Amino acid sequence: MDSDGTHDARGTHASPVPRPAGPPQVPAMPPLPPRAPGMPPPPDGSAFLTWLRAPRPDAAPGVWRFGHRPRPAEEPEEIPTRQLLSGALIAFLVGWLIWSLLQNGYLGTWWWVPFDLIVPDAWRGGDSDLGETGTFIVYQGYELLVALAIMVGAARLGRWGEVWRRFVTPRFRRPQAQETRTTPEDDPAQWNELRAAGAADAAERLAAEARSGLMRDVDHARILRAWQGVRTGRHSLATFSGAVLKDGAAACLHPSGERDLPARLARHDLVTGQVRLGTTVDDARNPYAYRGTGLALGPDLLGTSLVAVGPAGSGKTGTVVRPLAESLCLHALAGRAAVVVVGAAGAGLGPADAYDVVVRIGNQDSEYDLDLYGGSTDPDEAAAVLAEALVGDLADPHPGSDSRRSTTVLAQLLGPFRAVHGRFPSVPELRQLLDGAPGPFAALRQGLQEAGQESLLRELDARERQMGQPGDVGGVLGDRVALLDRPAFAGFFDTSGQSRPFTLKALDHPVRVRIDLPQRGHADASKMLARLVLAQFTASVAVREDRSLFACLLLDDATGVVTPEAVRGIQRLRSGNAGVVLTLRTLDDVARPLRGPLLGATGCRMALSGLTPWDGQDFAEVWGKEWTEARDVTDRQIIAETPAGKAVHMLRRVITGKAPTARAVTVRQVERERWSASELAHGVPAGHAVLSLTDVKGEHAPPLLVDLRG
Repeated sequence: MDSDGTHDARGTHASPVPRPAGPPQVPAMPPLPPRAPGMPPPPDGSAFLTWLRAPRPDAAPGVWRFGHRPRPAEEPEEIPTRQLLSGALIAFLVGWLIWSLLQNGYLGTWWWVPFDLIVPDAWRGGDSDLGETGTFIVYQGYELLVALAIMVGAARLGRWGEVWRRFVTPRFRRPQAQETRTTPEDDPAQWNELRAAGAADAAERLAAEARSGLMRDVDHARILRAWQGVRTGRHSLATFSGAVLKDGAAACLHPSGERDLPARLARHDLVTGQVRLGTTVDDARNPYAYRGTGLALGPDLLGTSLVAVGPAGSGKTGTVVRPLAESLCLHALAGRAAVVVVGAAGAGLGPADAYDVVVRIGNQDSEYDLDLYGGSTDPDEAAAVLAEALVGDLADPHPGSDSRRSTTVLAQLLGPFRAVHGRFPSVPELRQLLDGAPGPFAALRQGLQEAGQESLLRELDARERQMGQPGDVGGVLGDRVALLDRPAFAGFFDTSGQSRPFTLKALDHPVRVRIDLPQRGHADASKMLARLVLAQFTASVAVREDRSLFACLLLDDATGVVTPEAVRGIQRLRSGNAGVVLTLRTLDDVARPLRGPLLGATGCRMALSGLTPWDGQDFAEVWGKEWTEARDVTDRQIIAETPAGKAVHMLRRVITGKAPTARAVTVRQVERERWSASELAHGVPAGHAVLSLTDVKGEHAPPLLVDLRG
């Protein structure tokens, strides 16, 4: 079945996504990778069913919903432990004293009046109808009722119930198993939606696969994705049912034939689409509803894009980028997402087996190449993207900048070259044209004259007139292209059709891509290539046909990548069901005029430990202020006016060593920063981060202190 999530990378310059040598066999399953807690490990079907039926209540943005137990929005007032225990003890002593006084007659016999009014006279005395034993029981029973009434009163005054709940119950509480939905109507393992649509046989096959342990979380998510295609009318019910009856849990496979990743390091929940990054710290600065809960991200949050800032060693790659890349690769296997991960070679972004396409730029053993022109056939479009990559970082963020002029210069060369050769120029050919080499220009002019391309001849003439003139950016473009015209890149960016170039036009399909940049020996070229990938990504997702597929670009180390056009492109991603994840060592790697727009264009912002005060100031400004309750406590000395009062005060001073004072508390509402620059720079422990979130629906979470190791 060619359903959602099973398309090949057709219609692009990319080669088809690698497929296995033969079709997967069912029920013979491939070796199972290591699994994190919360994962349903086959072949134990009960474990999968337990995972599938676990409660996932609706929660605020960023809360790990798997097994989540909602908390009140406001923190209940909690009595200090010392005050609670002392009050409980005093209440007990008071109750015991009252009972002792009653028993010994010091308070009179008035408490026997209800007994005399209620109990018949025949029940009193040793010669009553009840006998001595019965009379004793009646009297003792009444005394017990009075003692119980005193104890209840003392318990209410001493808050014994709170003492029991806080100190006794936790010691004897046993871990409770996850609650499961066992009613047939709500059981997700029964696939009732398929049964209601008339696919009862397919539903029964899937239910049997789940019970027998042959289904995984990726299988469940992938089949649900294919079923969505049936509901939207993209595919027929008969085709879907036939695929399920034939292959069971292995139906509607990803083009690679894989049903899972080689290994998992993070905790994933494909029912909600979340990956757990850590735990929200139980800190007074965090909202009470978030304290102690898991912190997780999913496509609903990544759709607003994420920027993470922290120095080297703060955990950007290992605790943020790697889990997100792993999660999005799982979503791609389920047919839900397309992911492109860009980073330095050896950065630890996951094994090559976890990706369909691995582009190792500068490594001659790389199986794939990168299309320098993004798979475009329009010279103007290709020129705009290439100009952004070459000189986007040099452009002043105002209209009429070098980027626009560079686009014109490149278009004056790409259009004529494509008209003559049927392709765009390679890197050496483009460098020669930008440098104004007479031989290539003459050959290009002759080809245009023979083809009768008068309009393109005028473009070429305009380029020749501009060369060498003041303000011409051709020389700058030539210098930047020269960074790619190096022996290390000799076999890359080929346009003659001899290599296997990957283009981001393939994001119409659930493809997993990793691009390794040669940052070690070619830092400037790596920054330029990172800008190229970002520009191609923002241009490609805007014209996708199937926007139900979430597309995400993870760019590890975005130094020198953020440009005015990049910020504008990021702002447009949310409407295209796409997002980017950018990491920076410091905001100083972004031009000062672009720091505010970058933080404003991204809905999720993360400040990791070790941030500088200057970076903290930018985050503090974008997070704004909030109204808080401030308490001002003042102590004033009490002056006694009577001799007795003076004597008491003197005695207190002798005992305590302090003059008697009266405390006055003033409560007022003040507006303060949610997180100050100083707190962000010095108050975030190692392995922690402060993270604010916004989802695609507009719901947001305030800055949260998160332990990325939990």
